[in-house]
Amino acid sequence: MMALKRYLILFFFMFFGTYTMSSQDKFFISTDKPSYTVPFKFINNMMVIPIEVNGKELSFLLDTGIENSIIFNFKFKDSIILKDTEEIILHGLGEGASLNALRSKNNLIRIGKILNLNHMIYVVLDEKFDLSAKMGIDINGIIGGDLFKDFIVDINYQNKKLTFYDPEKYVLETCKKCQTFPLEFHRNKPYLKAEVVNDNGKRSEVNLLIDSGGGDALWLFEGSEKNIKITGRSFDDFLGQGLSGEIYGKRSMIDKMILGDFEFDNITASYPDSSSIMLRGMKIDRNGTIGAEILRRFRMIIDYPNKQITLKKTRNFNDPFLYNKSGIELVYGGKMLVKEEQSFIVPNKNTANSSRSSYPEVIYTYALSYKPSYRISFVRKGSPADLAGLQVDDLVVEINGKSVYDKSLQQIIYELSGLKSKKIRLRIKRNDLQLKFKFELKDIL
Repeated sequence: MMALKRYLILFFFMFFGTYTMSSQDKFFISTDKPSYTVPFKFINNMMVIPIEVNGKELSFLLDTGIENSIIFNFKFKDSIILKDTEEIILHGLGEGASLNALRSKNNLIRIGKILNLNHMIYVVLDEKFDLSAKMGIDINGIIGGDLFKDFIVDINYQNKKLTFYDPEKYVLETCKKCQTFPLEFHRNKPYLKAEVVNDNGKRSEVNLLIDSGGGDALWLFEGSEKNIKITGRSFDDFLGQGLSGEIYGKRSMIDKMILGDFEFDNITASYPDSSSIMLRGMKIDRNGTIGAEILRRFRMIIDYPNKQITLKKTRNFNDPFLYNKSGIELVYGGKMLVKEEQSFIVPNKNTANSSRSSYPEVIYTYALSYKPSYRISFVRKGSPADLAGLQVDDLVVEINGKSVYDKSLQQIIYELSGLKSKKIRLRIKRNDLQLKFKFELKDIL
């Protein structure tokens, strides 16, 4: 599957002043049962779950890479009642300024039968920070460590289900093919030890943030350890969106990542620019991040209370690590009015004496309907798409002769990895013009 960490959320909150969370800010299962299962949508390598905030149902990303809950798509501000608010300032990843925000306490949160009666939420007021266009569906916020810390959570990527267990009632099942690893925690964010091998055969033990909200396989911070550096081919690229702006860096590959008895070969690795990851006065205390392009290959039982994680291989374990070779980034471009052909079969009503055929007639007609569109948000300089003449804000209409209207964003970018075909033909809409482009994907790494 395509490594789609286009829109990762890696937040490091730094506030002016300190705040001690109320001991009542706790999630719990509101029934007598020891567990509760929640289905999730898996979009662009990220888990999306419905959450009610003070009675308003919203869509949240589930992200172990953040500590606190956050709302950032605030177009629902007129219909959400936020309690006990105060103004604060947030800093985070990205090449941008700090953000004005609100901190709201004592909110009622409901995830099916899971409740929190006094939850604290941070609200980003800048409407420019919005992942909905990048995901193709409305995304209103992110929830992470606040939720995980109160449960043992079984993440089943195959069945797209999360099972939350009461830690006091949970019994770990025997699993011969599983392996359990210790976790370290910093501000409710889990860290895991692993080993990486670059293409020169140099090994490095690394401390990695487990980031279920990150769609890439692996991020490494160049220079955080002497052998963590780019030694092979690489290219400059847009890596994602952070709280304080866009994140750029280089994409490359490493020979291997070793996690206990599990080994991955030829992994795509991203190296963010130092300007994107160095925060004001804060020290980066890790070597990188392990994202969902690796995590989705396991059945995971992540146990915050006992500081451990249990992993089991799934059928996706040996999927190749792919990357977008086209050089274009796509986002959801809104609804377009599309003319679609429809056909109807009409029985022939001619009499037996008629000279006309007795076969039924097929009548073709056309209908207008609204379909999703995908807009080019970034073109990498010197890439095949750039050399072919594609531009930012072009709307993609067809890829290789087939309409994109019934495809997901993930399906389109998967085709741009070149696994199905190296030759790409695009029909795009630019202003009022329909234009055709073709180019050939080339292996960069």
